[in-house]
Amino acid sequence: MLYGRERERAAVDALLDGARGGRSGVLLLRGEPGIGKTAVLEYAVAAAGDGFRVVRATGVEYEAELPFAGLSLLLASGLDRLDALPGPQRRSLESAFGLGEATGGADRLLAGLATLGLLAELASERPLLCVVDDVQWLDRSSLDALLIAARRLRAEGVALLLAARDTGAGADVGGVAAGVGVGAGAVVGDVGADGPARPGATAGPLAGLPELRLTGLAEPDAVRLLDDRTGAPLTGPARRRLLAEAAGNPLALVELPSGEADLASGGLALTSRLRIAFHGQVTGLPPATQTLLLVAAAEENGALDVVLAAAAALGAGADALEPAERAGLVTVGADRRFAFRHPLLRAAVLQRAPLQQRLAAHRALGEALEEGDRQTWHLALAATAPDAGLADALERTAARAEARGAHGGAAAAYERAAGLTPDRDGATRRLVLAAEAATEEGKLELAEALAERAGARTDSVFAHALLDQVRAVAHFWRGAYPAAYRLLLDAAATDIEPAHAARMLLQAFHAAWYVGEEPVATVLDRLAALPLGADEPLAPLARHLPAAVLPALGRPADPLPDVRATAAAARKAGAESPVDLVQLCGATLVLGRDHETLELAAELTAEARAKGTVGVLPTLQFFLAEAELFHGRHRDAEVTATEGLALARDTGQAQWTSQLASLLACVAAFAGDDGRCAELAAAALVPGSAAPAAGEPWAHWALALLDLGRGRAAAAADRLHALTTGPYRHHVGATRAVPDLVEAAVRLGEPERAAEPYERFARWAGAAGTPWAEALRLRCQALLGPDEFAEAAYLAALDLHEGVHRPFERARTALLYGEWLRRERRRTDARPHLGAALETFERLGAEPWADRARAELTATGTAAPAPAVAASALTALTPQELQIARLAARGLTNRDIAAQLFLSPRTVGHHLYKAYPKLGIASRTELAAVLRA
Repeated sequence: MLYGRERERAAVDALLDGARGGRSGVLLLRGEPGIGKTAVLEYAVAAAGDGFRVVRATGVEYEAELPFAGLSLLLASGLDRLDALPGPQRRSLESAFGLGEATGGADRLLAGLATLGLLAELASERPLLCVVDDVQWLDRSSLDALLIAARRLRAEGVALLLAARDTGAGADVGGVAAGVGVGAGAVVGDVGADGPARPGATAGPLAGLPELRLTGLAEPDAVRLLDDRTGAPLTGPARRRLLAEAAGNPLALVELPSGEADLASGGLALTSRLRIAFHGQVTGLPPATQTLLLVAAAEENGALDVVLAAAAALGAGADALEPAERAGLVTVGADRRFAFRHPLLRAAVLQRAPLQQRLAAHRALGEALEEGDRQTWHLALAATAPDAGLADALERTAARAEARGAHGGAAAAYERAAGLTPDRDGATRRLVLAAEAATEEGKLELAEALAERAGARTDSVFAHALLDQVRAVAHFWRGAYPAAYRLLLDAAATDIEPAHAARMLLQAFHAAWYVGEEPVATVLDRLAALPLGADEPLAPLARHLPAAVLPALGRPADPLPDVRATAAAARKAGAESPVDLVQLCGATLVLGRDHETLELAAELTAEARAKGTVGVLPTLQFFLAEAELFHGRHRDAEVTATEGLALARDTGQAQWTSQLASLLACVAAFAGDDGRCAELAAAALVPGSAAPAAGEPWAHWALALLDLGRGRAAAAADRLHALTTGPYRHHVGATRAVPDLVEAAVRLGEPERAAEPYERFARWAGAAGTPWAEALRLRCQALLGPDEFAEAAYLAALDLHEGVHRPFERARTALLYGEWLRRERRRTDARPHLGAALETFERLGAEPWADRARAELTATGTAAPAPAVAASALTALTPQELQIARLAARGLTNRDIAAQLFLSPRTVGHHLYKAYPKLGIASRTELAAVLRA
């Protein structure tokens, strides 16, 4: 029973009530060890009763580097539902749980979406309560998958209840060093049971979840608990001292009274004193029982048959279990798994055992387990000297972890394998692999430390080039672009194979993009000069990128081939699609081939959905949304970027979170949504752990567009001048912002501020060679003068606009021409252009520009129509509702839509039922007609 805890019970009851009503919810319980988190979880299980299906798992300190260990335990009872998942999602979980082949292209992020799908399946017949204790000890692969699912739960009827220790309590969320090195410490140098967490580890992954922090019990509840749980209640000074020292911690109230020695150790931290109390309880047990408890504490899954077999090998029979059960230290559930009374008890059992006993326990477990990764882990934990065979097995384990997308587990396995490798070169090679895997996991400090260790052991040019690549990636994700660029450029200049140099230069291009034009040109010149054979997968990309970007910088280059031909050649040569082809989408935008980006990005996005390559989707969706925005398809761009932003946030891709937020800020600026534009721009500019400035050009363009639309020409000109003349002037957004600068500067009467950017834009438009780019150049020329040539430039621009479907830019040209005609006192000539501009702006929802056109039309002496009511009920839908409605109108089922959008079918249905009233319809069959209208 719970003592007090009215607030906690109310929160849990609300979570369960929501699930009963079909609403999903998440709650994270936080607090110090022993504060009662587990008791609240048990209350939730009891309160759920028979009306819920319950799945549960507990993070275990010693499984923190075993990929997907926690998730496999949590979802074990639902594996019979895997066939209900879409193919890529099903295969991702089969691979994660070792039930199917692990392919090298596995996307670990897909496991989170598959977890969402499986939780939804488990809740399809009755609500689901999902309980996870000691989240701080979950392996990172499991934690990532669970959190991706948690952030996408909507209408499945799932109650997800998590419990985690406060940070700084001796464990780090998402994989800890604590305990990992037991046994292996003599070889690998891990820190041991009470050592510090790895550098950079924080509670960050759990940020943003609804959280309830548990504090100590109120004194009346603490007194009641103390009196109820102690057979012979303490009295007098001992009672008062215990109540004071426990400070309402329930575990302390229950455990510390077990002996006077416990009370005498008041100088220690509470957690240490509780461990000492547990030590005392274990020490009084028979030696065979202590041996069995040690094996059970070291066996991460608590499997009874494995524990008994390993304990028997150490001389402890099954009868040794009875004293521990009688003492209430452990229980064995119906699932034949051990459960310790409290995680601190498990930690105490491990901590108190001498090193040789811990080594023996791991060795016995390794011999008791069937051949596989878990066996290899335990044997590695038991190793105290180099072992070539075991090192080879660990490398195979690491490779399998990488294929499953579990790069953190792979890094640990490679590092441990290096420590067990007898020969120096082999150990160095494995340290390099560990550094690369740590980089993939985002453990930048660990990656750099491993790179330093490896670099100090070898003179190999190739090894040092790979290690510089690791360091460069770490610099890049911290936003240190110049350092990343220089490291990659130097690494690619060493005596390594052209194929490796090409991959490094492609990464260097990404870093150089944020440094400046000259570094970009240097990388591209080097890339173009690489002697790559036609059969090299990256050769078509290495040829296309310089041809697409150098002309935009005013540099000579080979003719630009059609992007689809380049993509086809790359595929034929073996390039990984869509991952290797994604840069083509961005490159074609640089020289204004927006239509090519639109087609290729849409194709690659569909391919990524079908393959389940989730990690690359935010990048593709950014490029696709850019192309849609440039074509005047503002609503489509909003839908695409909104989905991409959610995926980027769910998967921790800070660079693309920034980019997509800033692009959506532009969409909001076009619509005149001041508050949302400012909010999104601020989010894009917030410093983060990865590429904090990635969205800076778009964010400043968005704020400038808002100023320009609202008539704040001075503020717009200041922002746009800084953008188009600064270090990011070669960026796509900065190039496309030049016509806006020209308009703002001319309105201010300071056209000279736009002179140099316009000259660059004119050269760019000439290199692009597209009608729409020339139309924008002519519009700029009309604004800048001389005035006698303005009309001819406007009319030529409007003629060019007719040939391409870019309604927003055409309407802006018509507006500016109409304004010019009105100033020339040609009001009759101005009206049709202003009227056409007004109609387009209203249709696109570009409210600031519609207001301008309406005011100009009124100034011609013609009564402008009142602001139009939204032309379509679709404007009332959220981007996700619109996306779902479109797919449903095409005849896709909820399950089909869920598979495409990485949602649950019930969430899809929830959004549809919210959309119907907004559209004025009552059923799915009416959707197609509404959308056509």
